[in-house]
Amino acid sequence: MTNPPEESSVDVHVLSGATVVLGVTGGIAAYKSVELLRRLMDLGAYVIPVMTENATRFIGATTLTALASEPARLSLFDDHDPILHTRLGRSADLIVVAPATARLIGEYACGIATDLLSTTLVATEAPVVICPAMHSEMWAHPAIRENVATLERRGVTVVAPETGRLAGGDIGAGRLADIDVIVDRCAGALAPRRDLSGCHVVVSAGGTREAIDPVRFLSNRSSGKQGYAIAEAARSRGARVTLVTTTDRVAPAGVEVISVESAEELYGAVTGLAESAHVVIMAAAVADFRPVRVAEHKLKKSDGIPEISFVPTPDTLAELGRRHRPGQVIVGFAAETDDIIVHAKQKLREKGVDLLVVNDVTVEGTGFNADTNAVTILSREGKRTDVALAPKSTIAHAVLDAVVARIGVR
Repeated sequence: MTNPPEESSVDVHVLSGATVVLGVTGGIAAYKSVELLRRLMDLGAYVIPVMTENATRFIGATTLTALASEPARLSLFDDHDPILHTRLGRSADLIVVAPATARLIGEYACGIATDLLSTTLVATEAPVVICPAMHSEMWAHPAIRENVATLERRGVTVVAPETGRLAGGDIGAGRLADIDVIVDRCAGALAPRRDLSGCHVVVSAGGTREAIDPVRFLSNRSSGKQGYAIAEAARSRGARVTLVTTTDRVAPAGVEVISVESAEELYGAVTGLAESAHVVIMAAAVADFRPVRVAEHKLKKSDGIPEISFVPTPDTLAELGRRHRPGQVIVGFAAETDDIIVHAKQKLREKGVDLLVVNDVTVEGTGFNADTNAVTILSREGKRTDVALAPKSTIAHAVLDAVVARIGVR
């Protein structure tokens, strides 16, 4: 007797790259949160579970931890972060609570913060999706109906429960909505953030490779994760995205990919695309030098120590700054190890870009191959925005926020 899933009216792939806090409360439907978590992860979302104490009576935290992007959070006080609720609330692109009990709905409607989940809900400005699940008599109670109406007036998306089999063998309204419906409504809550619609965004990612001989090359530690996160975020915000990459990572859905290897190949691809692009974001780590000559055959140790001379590679970022068109936004990246801001400001001036994103790669949890990052975004006018340690998807949206503010698309 379950209701058929509603036909999707939005592209669920807007969830790709989004940071989603998944709240799980103490109801029998908590076991379905596992399926929802899996679906969100399959769509490319970065999912952080937050469980109430009663939720752990129905499902183990280990289950959600094993499947999610981060370990399940259970309490305001069991994390090294003293303001965990604030970090979660600020980093989330979306908060979805499934199942949502009568208690959670009542607390949220009244602004009462008693645990990590309710405190995070009060501390966020992100879209919120609430998925009630309870017995029919509770769902029909005037207090519940009033609390739900209050949340809806405030802009919260409430996914009404279905009619079907409930706990104890009863049948009636109150069964958690179908997972496909919940995913669709989550995507719908994010869909309005289409502030890059009509824009062509070019993103570079990964570390270039400069050949020494047929089997060896010079490169760096860049994994391309931040560039890919930016490409995903830009596409979710409505942009047409071209990703120029040196890695073989799985491309985000809906993103055009151009594979390159060397700094010279990247230079040709990016500068060509930049002639018509509205935004160019140079997240790739590009080699500054390459060997003058590439050996035709593998260099042998028995041949002695080779003498390798180098010449500069093309400076893609400087060339983009030189060709800068009115209305176009050019974003550079800088990975530094000392005097971070001093070096970043110098690079910003020398390259002639609009924005420069700098991070200290010596700090744990940031930089190459990490899933998180912490950056400072500098503008040519001198504005500085510091973004604390967060998933790279969150960093990506912070960079795009700066881009959108600059071009006035919002």
